[in-house]
Amino acid sequence: MKTLTKEIQTAITPAMALELLQDGNKRFINNLKVNRNLLQQANETSEGQHPFAVILSCIDSRTSVELIFDQGLGDVFSVRIAGNIINEDILGSMEFGCKVAGAKIIVVLGHSQCGAVKGACDHVEMGNLTALLSKIQPAVYDEKSVTENRNSNNNDFVEKVATINVKRTVQAILERSPILKEMVATGECGIVGGYHNIATGEVCFYPETSA
Repeated sequence: MKTLTKEIQTAITPAMALELLQDGNKRFINNLKVNRNLLQQANETSEGQHPFAVILSCIDSRTSVELIFDQGLGDVFSVRIAGNIINEDILGSMEFGCKVAGAKIIVVLGHSQCGAVKGACDHVEMGNLTALLSKIQPAVYDEKSVTENRNSNNNDFVEKVATINVKRTVQAILERSPILKEMVATGECGIVGGYHNIATGEVCFYPETSA
């Protein structure tokens, strides 16, 4: 697998970037990862990096995007925070990754059995975690199909809230970043939400969030 150069990155379209991630995930779930010389990649990217994707995911130890999408050094900007939520700093990081560094797609990646989502479902309050979980609370209130046992013990409820949280985050990125909204509108960059099943390793993307 070649280390990404500016020329290779420039030739990648948003659609191609999504396909690269989908193909990588297929390799992961089939245990067919590409043989990479990571030390060589470290050397080849020492003077500069040209990732093709910015991926916002959870801090969960089972959701490393380089692993589940079978990517190497210099391939993706990885933004990790509990509950895959956004704030001003994360938006700025995404703007850097796309506008300055040339990434071609933004992925908001939720996952099954998310502890942060469970905490929001249970309305947990604890130190600085309270403010973080408050950013997931709107997704809890938006989920209206479940009327009973609206807590972390109801796995169906938790998964539905996690899905809504991903879709809300995609929309919030476009609403809060004029730079990224314009890049998406002109086709310079794409954006999509996805969901990682930690039991199978499979990532499913939400077509309705794709732009």
